[in-house]
Formats: sequence, C-alpha cells, structure tokens
Amino acid sequence: MLKKNDIVEVEIVDLSHEGQGVAKVDGLVFFVENALPEEVIRMRVLKIKKNIGYGKVEEYLKTSPHRVEDMDAAYLRTGIADFGHLAYAEQLKFKRKQVVDNLYKTAGISDVEVAETLGMAEPTAYRNKAAIPVRRINGQLETGFFRKNSHDLMPIEDYLIQDKEIDRLINATRDLLRRFDLKPYDEKEQTGLIRNLVVRRGHYSGEMMLVLVTTRPKVFRIDQLIEQLVAEFPALVSVIQNINDKNTNAIFGTEFRNLYGKDTITDRMLDNTYEISASSFYQVNTEMAERLYQTAIDFSELTADDVVVDAYSGIGTIGLSFAKSVKAVYGVEVVEAAVKNAQANAERNGITNARYVVDSAEHAMAKWIKEGIEPDVIIVDPPRKGLTESFIEASAAMSPAKITYVSCNPATMARDIKLYEELGYKLTKVQPVDLFPMTHHCEVVSLLERAVE
Repeated sequence: MLKKNDIVEVEIVDLSHEGQGVAKVDGLVFFVENALPEEVIRMRVLKIKKNIGYGKVEEYLKTSPHRVEDMDAAYLRTGIADFGHLAYAEQLKFKRKQVVDNLYKTAGISDVEVAETLGMAEPTAYRNKAAIPVRRINGQLETGFFRKNSHDLMPIEDYLIQDKEIDRLINATRDLLRRFDLKPYDEKEQTGLIRNLVVRRGHYSGEMMLVLVTTRPKVFRIDQLIEQLVAEFPALVSVIQNINDKNTNAIFGTEFRNLYGKDTITDRMLDNTYEISASSFYQVNTEMAERLYQTAIDFSELTADDVVVDAYSGIGTIGLSFAKSVKAVYGVEVVEAAVKNAQANAERNGITNARYVVDSAEHAMAKWIKEGIEPDVIIVDPPRKGLTESFIEASAAMSPAKITYVSCNPATMARDIKLYEELGYKLTKVQPVDLFPMTHHCEVVSLLERAVE
C-alpha cells in the first residue's frame, strides 16, 4: 500500500477540471500540480484520502509535446494562470471537452454538436481589473499574489494575464509606498496600513482607477503619492480609498472615500457606455465578454417584436446590448446596487424599453406571469452554482420559445439543462467561449428551444 512520501513512477492520463494532472495507481486516483497528459513522472505521494490522493512531481521522465517550457512557475503556484504551462490551442480543446463530458455524464446528451471554443488571438494581458495584496517580505513592502491555498505572498511584477498598464501602475504605487514608508498590512499581528491595491482600466477608454484598501482612514502624505502617480499616469482619473479594519478575507470594507478625480471610470461594451465604480461587477475580459454576449444575442435570433427577460441581469450589460432591437427587456437581479446601475446605464444609453427590478428571479417571473407578460426569450446568466429548481420551473412556466443560458460552470449548466429537457425544452446549440485564457475557467452559451407539440 502507498503511503505519504513514497516515490512512484506514474503516467498522467487526464486533467481534472481544475487543471491538475490525473494519475491512477493501486486503485487510487492522484491529482498532481504542473503535470500534463502524456507525461511520465516520478511522483512523491503528499496525501492519501479514501480513494484519492495528491502527489507532486519529483522528476519528469517524459514531457508533453504541449508543455509550455518557459512558463514562470509563480503563475502556477499562485493559481493566477493555472493553465499557463499548457499550449493555448490545447487549453481551448480542454474547455470544449469539459462541456462535452458534462453534458454526457450529467444530462445524457451526446447528439448536440459542441462548437470549438472561441479563443483570443492574444491570450495574455486581458484582465481589466486587478486586486493585489500588499505585505512585508524580508523587511520590504511587496506586491504580488498569494501562493495557492495559503496567505504567503509571492512577489510578482508581471502578472501575465493583466493589462500591462495595470501592472505598471501597481509597481509604481508599490515603489512610492516604499519611498513614503507606508506600512504594509500584517495579518497575524493585525497591524500595518496598506492591505490591497485594486486597479481597474477601461479596455476602450484607457481610463484607470486605483483603490487603496487601508486599515484606517489617515494615510500619511497621501496627496504627494497621488500627485506623483497622476503625473506618471495621465489616464489615472480616479483614486479611491476603501477602509477595511476587519480581520477578514474580503478585500473591501463598507466605507469608500474619493481621494482624487471621479468616483467611476467609463468604458464601452457592444456600443453602450458604462460607468464602473470600485465595487461594480464588470466582466474582467472586455473583448471576450463582447463575444460571449454577442453569441447569446445571435443564438436568441431576436426580432423587433420580442419581449425578453434578462434574469440575473447585473448592471444590465447583456440586456442593454440588444434592448434597442427588441420590443421590451425585463431585468431582475437580487443586488440592489446593481439594479440601480442597470437603470442608470439604460438612461445613459438612451434606452427606454428596459425595466429592472430588485427581486429573486423566480419571484419576479411569477409576478410577471400574473401581469400577463409573455416573454419570447429568457436569457439567464447565473452564478457558478447555477439555477434553482424553482427558477427552472418558473421560467419554463412562462413558456418562452427560447431559453438562452450563459454559464460560467459547465457542470451546473448540464444539471440545469437536464431539468429543462424534462420540462419540454430541447438543447439545440452549444458554444464554449474562453473568457479566462490561461486558467481552468470555462464559459459557455447554450440554446434551449421549446419542443413544438
């Protein structure tokens, strides 16, 4: 029987959905970081549970032809780019396979073509937002990323998947924090001042926002720090302070203060303009979010007479993208601030036929049925946990001709599609979209059509 610290030669036969190599030894399934299919390794056993184990690579005896050799290991260790060691074309194949496998295993569907994953021409430097911890290492203030499953900071200067201007602003801010001797946060001691730097940048506008997350309100020589940053970064139009004095993993506390410029930055998505605040949810990959939303719009084949329900509508980015080409949009979202943003975004873009309410999606839909609202299309974009059974029943009860499902988790999507099929809908189209290149995350758009009696 294998035990901890044993070293054994294994072949990697698959990847887990989180991108770890999978090996099978003695009836156990082992998960191994930084190991790819077709590789043969000497593996050290780290941990064994009931029928699974965790191992680490001691030596590569044979490497995959798809391995990216010049990958900085820090990206893997922090999980910033947990797929960075796999050639991009293979990442796209893996994501499509995730969707195919989940549809078959969970919903028993194998007769619907899953399209090739839509990818990026340049799959790095795409993130328009960064949240970077600030800590002391070897007596010096550093910015970087936590090692996976820990709170040990690894200093990083080039974050690979973040907009390069964001990286430049983080590094410049770090240098000034050092120069002004502002103390980094110490989690164990609950001391220090600067906890995190959060940076946002408009993909099209180039406008930048810096949020300094601090443990207390007063920041010594903050005006000089801002003055120097604005001189170096003319696109920095907003500097915000967030005060978070709690012992928590949450990045933001409840209090925001404007230190310089505007409260928001502005950017565009599919011909609409959006104001983005420090705490707004806004897709971090603008280019691929546009392709994701455009896919959902194309699948829905919307016409000028259509009434569309936009469930989990957020700040309105999907619904407002097509509002001008349909009769009416009804949006529902549980987060009140997001609904206010959606209403403001509709007004900003001259859209008068979109109505947004704060409610659970299933409750809102039950109300709309009573009001006689009959949607032709329902578009859903739920969180990772997918839809509730009551939502699926309520949406099917409105009997739209089409349900367009935008998912960030192929497993819960497949589970939900199975329920929709039991309620008289048929899956007809599936398109994976790579919103998060270099990571294991996979987005997918599916079209369900009401079976004609």
